[in-house]
Amino acid sequence: MTSFAPDSIVLNRKLPLWYQVSQSLRASILGRSPQDPLRLPTEEQLAGHYGVSVLTMRQALKELEEEGLITRHRRRGTFIEPGVRRGAPVRLLGSVDAIVAQQSGMTTELLEHGPAPIPADVAEYFPDLSEAASYHRLRSDEKTGEPTNHARNYVRPELAARIDLDDLVRWPMTKVLRDVVGVEISRITDTVEARLADPETARLLRVPLLSPILHYTGVTYDAGGRPLDVAVINYRGDRFSFTVTLDAT
Repeated sequence: MTSFAPDSIVLNRKLPLWYQVSQSLRASILGRSPQDPLRLPTEEQLAGHYGVSVLTMRQALKELEEEGLITRHRRRGTFIEPGVRRGAPVRLLGSVDAIVAQQSGMTTELLEHGPAPIPADVAEYFPDLSEAASYHRLRSDEKTGEPTNHARNYVRPELAARIDLDDLVRWPMTKVLRDVVGVEISRITDTVEARLADPETARLLRVPLLSPILHYTGVTYDAGGRPLDVAVINYRGDRFSFTVTLDAT
């Protein structure tokens, strides 16, 4: 039986290895194509793939099993759960792969794209620009078709020229910039606040006007500290939560 092939990852020794591996594998699982096999490689094969010990790999798999993404069967192996519910909480420890994982695993529709004036709440990140490339996407639960969030990304024009729209339907912007465009991402800052759904958000997410939503702003910086992309995302308040864990080391 053919096994699912997860993406690779460059490990950061400042963060727990099991956590990085679990988030990378989580992103691969949620971003998989429907035709991909459901069976995972063995613990030993996965450990070799990620360059970690079997014990570390076992801890990473336990995390995914507790989340309901995989099921483990003695003698049969480990399998991706085909009916897994999207939009589960993600614990963020500062890993770019964690951000990718949080954004993955949904059906994505590109609503509109093209040059656009930079809005006032984003202008501080692009002081040298009057307009940026704007991408507006709607994400829905892959199983139920229920809208879960809509996102607007504002990207520097020179990077937008290298972005394939098909990639944006398949992958989060963070992954496209890092793995396709080849940008070296140094950090991402996240801001989450409670808001009430405006008319556009209420219509797109199919929620009552003024119902609670989670408003997220994520700013992606290159190695020189320059903002490359600003993501503004409105999440359904009944489908998402954010948990932040601080590493004491």
